[in-house]
Amino acid sequence: MTPVARAAVIAALLGNVVLVGCAPTKYDETITTGSVEATTTTTPTGSPTELLPRLVAEAASLSEIIANKGDDGAVAEEIAALWSAAVEEVSVTRPDLLPDLQANVERCGVAAKFNRPADADKAYRNLNVLVEAYLA
Repeated sequence: MTPVARAAVIAALLGNVVLVGCAPTKYDETITTGSVEATTTTTPTGSPTELLPRLVAEAASLSEIIANKGDDGAVAEEIAALWSAAVEEVSVTRPDLLPDLQANVERCGVAAKFNRPADADKAYRNLNVLVEAYLA
């Protein structure tokens, strides 16, 4: 095959590839999409002396919710929201407790994400002690 003929064959093949890529798009009109439910979240408000006991109460329930295949993600999100609302004041009033509180709030999220009730129990026990120290 001559170089000119080879170039013509390659050009023809590339032209076919380009044309196949330009096929018309077809939409299936029979497929419907479900309605999207709007979720509303409220940011907890209050002082750490109000928020942290609520955080501990939520953490206390997490292990059982994970074990019963409940909505553990919602509980973990509530724990994180309570912590987010309290963290700034805790960092000012008791910075020594901040790293451990943060680590155990994160442990709650990991426990929910990976379905680990034992981690949720550990986080609850640690949070309970840390919050008692904060409130003392």
